[in-house]
Amino acid sequence: MLQRCVPKHSILQEAHYNLLEDFISSAQRLLLVTGAGLSTESGIPDYRSAGVGLYDRTKHRPIQHMEFMTDSQARRRYWARNYVGFPIFISKKPNIAHQVITDMENSGQVDWIITQNVDRLHQKAGSKRVTELHGTTNMVECQNCHYITCRESFQKYIEAYNSEFTAEIINVTPDADAEIDPELIKSFNTPLCPDCGSDLLKPQVVFFGANVAKEKVQYCYQKLEEADSLLIAGSSLQVMSGYRFALEASRTKKPLALLNIGQTRADHLADVKVAARCGEFFQKYSDYNL
Repeated sequence: MLQRCVPKHSILQEAHYNLLEDFISSAQRLLLVTGAGLSTESGIPDYRSAGVGLYDRTKHRPIQHMEFMTDSQARRRYWARNYVGFPIFISKKPNIAHQVITDMENSGQVDWIITQNVDRLHQKAGSKRVTELHGTTNMVECQNCHYITCRESFQKYIEAYNSEFTAEIINVTPDADAEIDPELIKSFNTPLCPDCGSDLLKPQVVFFGANVAKEKVQYCYQKLEEADSLLIAGSSLQVMSGYRFALEASRTKKPLALLNIGQTRADHLADVKVAARCGEFFQKYSDYNL
């Protein structure tokens, strides 16, 4: 699974490891921002990685917020694919990077975590000081009446609507999505809200084309203001929701470090940039420091 989801990468160089270790050691209140590259080593594919990301492997693109909200057929397609893909997604476990980050949080080496991921693997690893910037797939909310339920219970609810629906997975894609035969989607029954009967049930995830709530962004800025250093791990920062924190760190002259296999949008802003797997770095950090 590592080969399937993690792009080609170089082995972590000792000199580069030392730079990032020193950066972390010198921080008194370290803010950690994490992206999809942290979870690819758990077998969760991402969107942009060369050769293995969704955009390189398939022509399918993630659903847009307005498409979901305005098109009932788009909602049917989304939930049919998500119904098939969710059991695989929810079975994924934290990898060494998540585990070490939890240890760093518990020892006071990480003050707060802002994650762009929606997989809750930080929480599964035991982390408590986490803000989910883009929400979570683990909760579902009706956009009409705001009824809320957990995604695992909702899976059984969908099954009740689709007791005879089966589909073979053609391709596992990010965020609990799965590519299936489009013809089969025609027989899928979109689940309706048990409170109001609407089909506007949506995971508590910020879809592409939507904005992170202003209150959450301000809270994250507050965490950055409280921090004395910023480490961004496993993100190319191609979307503004994460890149804004690198820009703010640069504006306020807070030390910034980047850990990512490939280039990031903020390479020119970084005090330290290490091109390596997150798991490789955090494993070594744990061996030496925890």
